[in-house]
Amino acid sequence: MSKELILKKCKNCNAVVRVMEDCECISCCGENMITVVPNSVDAAIEKHVPEYEVKGDKIVIRVNHVMEEEHYIEWIAMVSDKEERITYLKPGDKPEVTFEYVKGAKLYAYCNKHGLWKKEVE
Repeated sequence: MSKELILKKCKNCNAVVRVMEDCECISCCGENMITVVPNSVDAAIEKHVPEYEVKGDKIVIRVNHVMEEEHYIEWIAMVSDKEERITYLKPGDKPEVTFEYVKGAKLYAYCNKHGLWKKEVE
């Protein structure tokens, strides 16, 4: 079982922070930040949820998403009990990364318009 990636987002300025130990006391712009829930935005699942292919001891993670200036995948991450790996992307990049394969890890992709998306590795 892998750890979860916990993100909080400001309702006012849209700042996003990574939380190591969750609490309800994290605030920004004078208000408590909201927890970002993966796969909860009304958007095309097939264009946001990361897909993967295991190749030997590697895992290739892809997101079937546009990478335009105004709409793109900001980063792709893999979280396991022992480590977190993240690759930051920019418009024009291919939304694909390769990491060491870790069975049971969780994959995440963050869309600048539609938020956080998650898939578990089998």
